[in-house]
Amino acid sequence: MNTEWGEKSSADLMSRYVSNETGYGVPEEGWRICLAHEFKEKRKPFQAKDVSLSNVLEHIGLGIRYLKWWYKKTQVEKKAPFIDMFRAQPLRQIYGAPLGGIGGGTITRGWRGEFCRWQLNPGMYHYKTVTANQFTVCLRRGGQTVYQQVLSVERPPTLQGWNWGYCGEYAFYHALYPRAWTVYELPGQKVTLTCRQVSPVIPHDYQDSSLPVAVFVWDVENNNDFALDVSIMFTMVNGSGHKDDKCGGHWNEPFHLEKEGEAVSGVLLHHCPAVNPYTLCIAAREQPDREVSHQTAFSPKGTCSGLWSDLITDGRLDSPTGSSPPTPKGEKVAAALAAGCSVPAQSRSSLEFCLAWDMPTITFGSREREHIRRYARYFGSKGDAAPSLGHYALTHYRQWERSIEEWQRPVLQDSSLPSWYKSALFNELYFVVDGGTVWTELPEDADVSGGVRSEDGGLPAQPAVVKEFGRFAYLEGQEYRMYNTYDVHFYASFALIMLWPKLALSVQYDIAGSVVQQDPTERLHLMSGRCSPVKAQNVVPHDIGDPDDEPWQRVNAYLIHDTADWKDLNLKFVLQVYRDFHLTQDSQYLRDMWPVCQAVMESEMKFDLDGDGLIENSGYADQTYDGWTVTGPSAYCGGLWLASLCVMCKMSRLADNEETYQRYRDILDRGSAAFDKLLWNGKYYNYDSSGRDLSNSVMSDQCAGHWFLRASGLGEGEYKAFPKEKIQSALKSVFDLNVMSFAGGQMGAVNGMRPEGVPDRSSVQSDEVWIGVVYGLAATMIHEGMLEEGMRTAEGCYRTVWERLGMAFQTPEAYCEKNIYRSLAYMRPLSVWAMQLALSTLQTVSDFPFFVVQCTR
Repeated sequence: MNTEWGEKSSADLMSRYVSNETGYGVPEEGWRICLAHEFKEKRKPFQAKDVSLSNVLEHIGLGIRYLKWWYKKTQVEKKAPFIDMFRAQPLRQIYGAPLGGIGGGTITRGWRGEFCRWQLNPGMYHYKTVTANQFTVCLRRGGQTVYQQVLSVERPPTLQGWNWGYCGEYAFYHALYPRAWTVYELPGQKVTLTCRQVSPVIPHDYQDSSLPVAVFVWDVENNNDFALDVSIMFTMVNGSGHKDDKCGGHWNEPFHLEKEGEAVSGVLLHHCPAVNPYTLCIAAREQPDREVSHQTAFSPKGTCSGLWSDLITDGRLDSPTGSSPPTPKGEKVAAALAAGCSVPAQSRSSLEFCLAWDMPTITFGSREREHIRRYARYFGSKGDAAPSLGHYALTHYRQWERSIEEWQRPVLQDSSLPSWYKSALFNELYFVVDGGTVWTELPEDADVSGGVRSEDGGLPAQPAVVKEFGRFAYLEGQEYRMYNTYDVHFYASFALIMLWPKLALSVQYDIAGSVVQQDPTERLHLMSGRCSPVKAQNVVPHDIGDPDDEPWQRVNAYLIHDTADWKDLNLKFVLQVYRDFHLTQDSQYLRDMWPVCQAVMESEMKFDLDGDGLIENSGYADQTYDGWTVTGPSAYCGGLWLASLCVMCKMSRLADNEETYQRYRDILDRGSAAFDKLLWNGKYYNYDSSGRDLSNSVMSDQCAGHWFLRASGLGEGEYKAFPKEKIQSALKSVFDLNVMSFAGGQMGAVNGMRPEGVPDRSSVQSDEVWIGVVYGLAATMIHEGMLEEGMRTAEGCYRTVWERLGMAFQTPEAYCEKNIYRSLAYMRPLSVWAMQLALSTLQTVSDFPFFVVQCTR
């Protein structure tokens, strides 16, 4: 199913690779790129200046109010806006797979090997490449060093005493998340190095998956007819390239830890800012035929030739004892660790390193309360766990890899699935870890119920799943800094419910508890210019807060619109509740959520203005498409409403409540008739029912409600909201127009398309492609037996993002046909896992044991 244009774009990534070396143990499937590759297309982020004149005139009030708010936030409060329309992140086409497990912070390595994106403070990103963070190889023969090279293609202006400028044409990077491989042929040396990067991201594992660690296994292949002594040196700065690296008081110390017959040694780098201090740990595994040495501290400035000479002299470092003195203000400090071994002729040996970071307790921007990270349950919260984390990682990574291989094998070995899909499915999972993710313990005094306890028709104060598995939050995007943005989580949640279902349920309990809460504090909403309460009762919040404030305590960081008026958030909650129950069969969860579902559906009833069973919009479509004006019933919200009614009918039957069933059944029957009458045009559902010039635009996401019904085992028979023939006709129209009539059918589905085959340009969002929506659309097509169309639709997005635009491991929310992208590293593309769920329904359950059966564990 790989298209000819797709095969060409994939081959382009490796076109400059001149070596024949394939490395050790590198899989066939994944994302592969030569270190010398340069992306030809350079795009710019969408910013305020890119808004069309017509949209500027339509939203002039919003623009003025946003500018005033932005100035106050950045210049007066000295804080970062939750969305910054004036200082969007520029596109850096450099990122590779992030390091670390879930919720403990992340450090991202680029595909050329640089350490370049940091999220150690929860939810707050720092984009800085730290030059001194490198791996260096030293080859020795007969007691003499014959080759020493920093394994970096860069030629930086600092550290001139090191040998930089490795030729990238002899190396390639290969990612199949949560692992990645870099293969280096050392020119003229007949030696090939394969660095395998392993992070503990393991489905249905709620212990090791939380660990802030990564392992680097270096496999050294000696193709000479003589033995070589090989050393790998790992250098690391104490810090992240942030200005607090120079705040003074940081210090390093060597360590050695032996337990259970295994020993590791390395250096601890204690980073001591006033807020959220942490310890970095670089460690190597000790074995009888391996030599581990270190340099406790060196200054990462100037030529730094002393460290280089130390290694080149004998392939090892001096290994001084004792800790380094605290750094004076204005100075940085770094550490180095070397591991070496002898590699016989025509043989292979390996060296193992670990990077760990220990920040067990965290505060968010408001500094109001302390939170304990999930991994501290197993390693303690005193901040002294870095040696144990390193030891555990180096002695357990093989077990992690076995679990990862068992999980990925059914997909990777399925010859009916195209290669691009296998890469997309696993590599898009990076965002579960690198979405500013936090995973914390539930505080003993926390009350998830929102004050309405289960005996009063609410929730338990501390639901068992939240108490046992903790609280989970991830950002809408690295640039859209709001946790658990619910309209986007609707799409992304497939990854969680299929792979870490307990975390998905935990998120739902947090959202459910906030539904019954209200915050009457008046604040200005930027779109309308009106003041209204932060949070209304019986309404799902837009998000659970900003990491620069106090998440969970103060919800709805989003202040563009008054979210009490949105129709889709409540409906998406109801749909997710039943979808999650369908996949987990957790009856206690369903019992807890049932009264909340009833409450939010009642609050939706007010939007049925004429009593025809169909809710109506006025002004903006919903929270998801909040830039797209709509009047009257719409395909998107109307479809979600009908699907929610269908789900309520099903849950009423499960609750053995016939009266409630009949009530929702009556509304569903009337609403379905009205939906067809007002929106069906013979080929697809119109965007809205206003009758205005653009109301008959073709919306790519018009079948979202039906998608969730099919994902929940519904959508047919008694629990059907839409006629099958109309859904299939609508999907065919979307494929013909939004996909194949847009950009030559090679960029996925544009949000809005006119019936005559040109994009709808009536709003900022209508002529964008939303990658996460496209994956959901593809899943809907697969559910309806349109496998080839679904795969072709999704392939366009993958090829565009990963192979053409250089956006690997930073998949954006949106791109236009030319020039512009919006919001790098976004949550919604995790919806690619909805495609996997749809594919599993085409097979027997036994063919997909890890994806379907284990969701019930």
